[in-house]
Amino acid sequence: MNNSPLNNALLRAPDVCRVETPAARTNDPITSHPAVEEVTRSGQRHTNMLAVIDAVCAHPGLTSAELAQYTPLGRHEVARSLPEAARANAVVKGDKRQCFFTGNLALTWWPAEHLQAAAA
Repeated sequence: MNNSPLNNALLRAPDVCRVETPAARTNDPITSHPAVEEVTRSGQRHTNMLAVIDAVCAHPGLTSAELAQYTPLGRHEVARSLPEAARANAVVKGDKRQCFFTGNLALTWWPAEHLQAAAA
């Protein structure tokens, strides 16, 4: 197996719980719901979350747009996967700051261990 971020994420699969909460909102287009079901059923949703967790652990304190450069995912996929990683207690939201890529005010993301270390 090669050492790509996606393959590294797959190796972490046993360590992180699956998050299968609804990913499409009730007011999303009707086509969103079957698409989300397929992404969840195929395991791609979980794989995406694992890739994002690995990126946050390797590059803590970045925004979703900044983290995207360290994953095989697009910026929007990273942004969708981060809250799921937070629900799995793998990452936590940090302070807001100006994103280097978008120029917008954005949340930073940290490994969950960062929160525990700060509390100690």
